[in-house]
Amino acid sequence: MAAKDKSGDGPIIIKKYANRRLYNTQSSSYITLDDLAQMTRDGVDFQVLDAKTGNDITHAILTQIIMEEESHGEQMLPVSFLRQLISMYGNSMQAMMPHYLEATMQNFQANQAKLQDAFKSSMGADAFTKMAQTNMAMFEAAAKAFMPDAAEQAPAKDDDDNELAELRAQMKAMQDKLDKLDG
Repeated sequence: MAAKDKSGDGPIIIKKYANRRLYNTQSSSYITLDDLAQMTRDGVDFQVLDAKTGNDITHAILTQIIMEEESHGEQMLPVSFLRQLISMYGNSMQAMMPHYLEATMQNFQANQAKLQDAFKSSMGADAFTKMAQTNMAMFEAAAKAFMPDAAEQAPAKDDDDNELAELRAQMKAMQDKLDKLDG
């Protein structure tokens, strides 16, 4: 849900001044492009206006945020995509591109949510137990491969049974916590 301004009539208004400072009219404070990027990630609806002219410059600011994100860290937009995007400017298909890209991104997000839901529903209590058993078997096999003498010094069977029971109890407690988070 996007946050609105104090009156609830629309997006938060951000004013950009000639000195390149951004002013959040809702919080009455200066903010940075990083703050706007976080607001975007949080789903906060905002509009950036040029403080002098009143022109809406939201598009330019969002593009600037993308440029900043691309220059810091791992790039998300491949060069081939950028070349194709640039080639669409002035093309007869240019008018259709914004709608196409927006629909594609919405579809991607919907599919991502479905995939996350499917993963959550497939991960029942048995799945965690099986994963723990598999991990323990792999660990034991690796230990035997790298430390052959460890097999001779292995604890007695009763110790193994107690340890396994303790691990199962811990796994059940973790599953109960996860169930409470879901519920």
